[in-house]
Amino acid sequence: MLTGNREIRDPSLQDAIVPLLALTVLIGGSLLLFGLDALDGPLQAAMVLCAMVAALIALKNGHTWVAVQEAGQAAMSSITSAMFILLAVGALIGTWNMSGTIPTLVYYGLQVLSPGWYYLAAALICGIVAMSIGSSWTTVGTIGVGLVGIATMLGVSASITAGAVISGAYLGDKLSPLSETTILTAQMVEVDVYEHIKRQAWTSVPAFLIASVGFLLLGLIGPDADDMVATASELTALSDIYWITPLNLLPLLLLVILSIRKIPASLALITSALFAGLLSVFTQPQVVKDFTGDDNPIMATIRGTWLAVANGFTMNSGIGEIDSLLSRGGMDSMLATLWLIIAAVTFGTLLERFGLITRLITPLLFRAKSTGRLYATVFGCGLGLNIVAGDQYIALVLPSRIFRAEFAKRGLAPTNLSRLAADSGTVTSPLVPWNSCGAFMGAALGVSTLLYLPFAFFNIASPLLSVAYGFTGFKIEKVSPASPEDTTGS
Repeated sequence: MLTGNREIRDPSLQDAIVPLLALTVLIGGSLLLFGLDALDGPLQAAMVLCAMVAALIALKNGHTWVAVQEAGQAAMSSITSAMFILLAVGALIGTWNMSGTIPTLVYYGLQVLSPGWYYLAAALICGIVAMSIGSSWTTVGTIGVGLVGIATMLGVSASITAGAVISGAYLGDKLSPLSETTILTAQMVEVDVYEHIKRQAWTSVPAFLIASVGFLLLGLIGPDADDMVATASELTALSDIYWITPLNLLPLLLLVILSIRKIPASLALITSALFAGLLSVFTQPQVVKDFTGDDNPIMATIRGTWLAVANGFTMNSGIGEIDSLLSRGGMDSMLATLWLIIAAVTFGTLLERFGLITRLITPLLFRAKSTGRLYATVFGCGLGLNIVAGDQYIALVLPSRIFRAEFAKRGLAPTNLSRLAADSGTVTSPLVPWNSCGAFMGAALGVSTLLYLPFAFFNIASPLLSVAYGFTGFKIEKVSPASPEDTTGS
């Protein structure tokens, strides 16, 4: 194909493999050299270099630098919503700590949640909340933050708690008709959203039951963390610093109401954050005064809210556990995560825009002769795109689009593909540290993706069950096979 005076060549298989090799070497090298500290910069630099490799291959194949720039702009456009949500969550954590919202959640949680069943309770709570509001990100960035804080104070594992939080959040996200990924999946495969949710329950419910058993066992066989003396001391410390009252939960109530009314997530989050800042002048005047050093209540509230939104809240109580729990948040705490998301999604968009992903997937499709192999191929593509492209939407949309005609040709109902695409693309996204979802979860919860990954039981079990259904034929719905003419335009 000619564009101007340049001949555009289709990418070869070698062209498609080179960026993957670069990704493997650079990501592996950064983790090997820096460990978990790689998330503080080396991993981001590695993703930028991977994007440059993809750009060079596009240039080699005849594409112009203008086309590369346009692909980069498309990548930025695709994550605008995620970027604002991420910044809003940073702001919310800061003001919720200042206003006493998170300390109140922790205070009440310490009184009613037992270490023996804490992980299971965390998963159930997040599942109910996410199903109500339709957002795994909002659930993790609010309730999830409080639950990880409670875990720290109880002396149970923050990593397991984070895995439970994410498991519950993604269960609720998948089964909620308010979830944008659930709606998008149904639209891409052209099925009714409620029919899609019903089919998702066939893997989601068993997967969550498996996860629940795992969390219950971890809680029961884990070390006895129920130190009543330490817990009582922490409760006293929190009540000495903050005025603990149900009024502190008003920002959470406001957020739930806005989410149910389908207000955009970033707008709902920042509204709740600012409301918490304003509320603090009435509920936590001394905390705000100590934070800002300003004796004027009005000016202290303005300065405190501004600082908490921008740079996070800082507590200097002299009690290490309390200070580390509450000294968090701020938009600037999310900048390293934004850097990672921008680099990863740009890399993925370049691979998609210039045909490198399709070049890799097409040979796999030809080899998938049986239904089981087809299911495994779709799963491999969803997980692989989450790793390579760094964005759940690419991992969700591309398999839905690429395999839709193949499912129709083989007489497989489209609801099979919608369930499998969600299990493969959406659910596995928080398991990848440089994926937009994995980066967000790690930043919001303060637990590295690699630490919570082994305990995100639902996110591991759900796609494996989906693939197992493909090999066994269980819950595989059949329709009349489509003719080649019917699938040509798909």
